[in-house]
Amino acid sequence: MEQMQTKNKNIVFDMDGVLIDSEALIMKIWKEIALREGIENIESTLLQCIGITAPETEALFLRVYGDDFPYERLHRQASEAFHAQADAGGLPVKPGVYELFDFLEKNQFRIGLASSTREAVVRSEMESLGLLKYFHIIVCGDMVSHSKPHPEIYLKACELLGASPADCYAVEDSPNGIRSAHAAGMKPLMVPDLVAPDEEISRLFFRRFDDLLEVRDFLEKQIFG
Repeated sequence: MEQMQTKNKNIVFDMDGVLIDSEALIMKIWKEIALREGIENIESTLLQCIGITAPETEALFLRVYGDDFPYERLHRQASEAFHAQADAGGLPVKPGVYELFDFLEKNQFRIGLASSTREAVVRSEMESLGLLKYFHIIVCGDMVSHSKPHPEIYLKACELLGASPADCYAVEDSPNGIRSAHAAGMKPLMVPDLVAPDEEISRLFFRRFDDLLEVRDFLEKQIFG
């Protein structure tokens, strides 16, 4: 079988929950804060925050808990705890990250990152893990006007890659991310993290995988048959 056409060798990754196991750590930290502060239904609230930007996360918290909720103070505590644990043990990467990126580089994929996290944090975390060098383009939450599930961040990523969305894969873990990539016209590959896909999301993704090694194997078959 002939190799995959070059136009199809475009792939864009979400970061949190896809490349690094950050969302589980964030959930753990916020649960500790919620227990201490008497905050109810924190897990349900946090699951709604997956894939959206920092300003929209704050707005969601205030909608759920009221305008007098001390979000800034608690978010600062959560952020300090997250970075302390990350600095102590390093950021936990998802299984198959390095194997997948080695495969993508060897096979001349164009690689992008589309994360709702701020650019400074994204670049710092990707550099610390030795992944920054792989990305041809990076689009972050503070570089767009609309958060996922709006397609803006993925449309911008495809534009910067110089590729049609139809010729791009998007690797996502969250429902909002899948909605965003699908709305952009991409081929969403889902590797679920904290939230399993329901019927709606199952209609939107192109393929579902258990881990990034399965993503590598899928792409290898697309190239070599």
